[in-house]
Amino acid sequence: MRGIDDWLEQRLPTLLEETGVPAAAVAVAYGDRVVDAAAGTLSAATGVTATTDAIFQIGSITKVLTATLVQQLADEGLVDLDRPVRTWLPGLRLGDETAAAAVTVRQLLTHTAGFEGDVFTDTGKGDDCVERYVDLLTGVPQLFPPGEMWSYNNAGFCVLGRLVEVVRGAPYDACLRTHLLDPLGMTGAATDPYEAILHRTAVGHVDGRPTDTWALARSNAPAGSMLAMRARDLVAFARHHLATPALAGMREPQVRLPDLGQGEAWGLGWELFQLAPTPIVGHDGNTIGQSAFLRLLPEHDLAVAVLTNGGPAKLLHRAVTGHLLRELAGVDLPAPPPPPATVTTPDSVRYAGTYVSEVGETVVSLDGQGRLWLDRTPLGVLAEIDEPPFRTELVAWRGDTLWPLEPEGGVHQPVAFLGDDGTGRAAYLHTGRADRRIR
Repeated sequence: MRGIDDWLEQRLPTLLEETGVPAAAVAVAYGDRVVDAAAGTLSAATGVTATTDAIFQIGSITKVLTATLVQQLADEGLVDLDRPVRTWLPGLRLGDETAAAAVTVRQLLTHTAGFEGDVFTDTGKGDDCVERYVDLLTGVPQLFPPGEMWSYNNAGFCVLGRLVEVVRGAPYDACLRTHLLDPLGMTGAATDPYEAILHRTAVGHVDGRPTDTWALARSNAPAGSMLAMRARDLVAFARHHLATPALAGMREPQVRLPDLGQGEAWGLGWELFQLAPTPIVGHDGNTIGQSAFLRLLPEHDLAVAVLTNGGPAKLLHRAVTGHLLRELAGVDLPAPPPPPATVTTPDSVRYAGTYVSEVGETVVSLDGQGRLWLDRTPLGVLAEIDEPPFRTELVAWRGDTLWPLEPEGGVHQPVAFLGDDGTGRAAYLHTGRADRRIR
């Protein structure tokens, strides 16, 4: 690991310059050894430099911690993953009563519950905020029956956070600290801004400028709106998973993912980026101007965490994590999706239309030259944090998955069109989340 230590110390600062990422912290756990490094500037407004004690928001990687809290309840016999969540939350109400009565804990853990997931209602900063958030899910649209398909669901993990609160009899943050953070020695972790201010804390950057808002609403904490930590705290959590046989089942495939050029399947909380020849599991996280990446290679007892505060973070992650996996395990990260060999226009009849979610409206349209275009307008919380609109031409790629000619955030992310609205047109535009056609 000495060579890895030297490489990080020398290469990380230059990678930040090359990519334009303001700051990053990296930690590597390989067997019983841990190496960490940091470089860059935590805030362009203050000029504070990043150190290995700096904390960054981990965003949706928090979902794996929430899933672990639920798995602990299952291991203790307090929760059955295959029973309806209403067994413990009898007051749960959704837009579809049949779905609300049927959705199971496992379906929430695997993003297959089927209701609209991008709900970011702010219910205050009190210890009852998650309870109040779940109470306000009444009327949330049901996109498809529970278990029918995979669609990333932030709201579902807030419901899981409330499940933990009810069974444990304590607020989510307290459960997180009592049952994970403190037992694992994650002393740099901060569950809210009041704790974060006691640390050397990264600020997110958008378009090169520090953000005006540090975190999203506390009511979404179980889904990843608040939690911040050092890179070595995150690999301490990863090492716990690697060393605990009872948690290995969380890395087993539960549902296959649509063809989006990303992971292959989802486990209980974990994304399964590669199933063979060497399994690679993990999760990514994005908050306001911050991005985080966690990768585990269970067969090699290896974990890598990369935390960033702006810029093209995925490029930095691929450069750092890719190098570390090759050097320590002889394993390559799954390659990013390749562009089409030739540019051809897809069938516009099936794909053209308007698709919506709580955080965006996407119009897919045909121009006078027969080319297909995607125009996405942020709504709700994304509009409030000045997420920019996105426009790109779509060309044929693989089946019903199309390729955007324009990159977003430095990468080309394919989009899939799924289902049938009864007239031969796609019922859903899938970008990781299923957006329903409205016209």
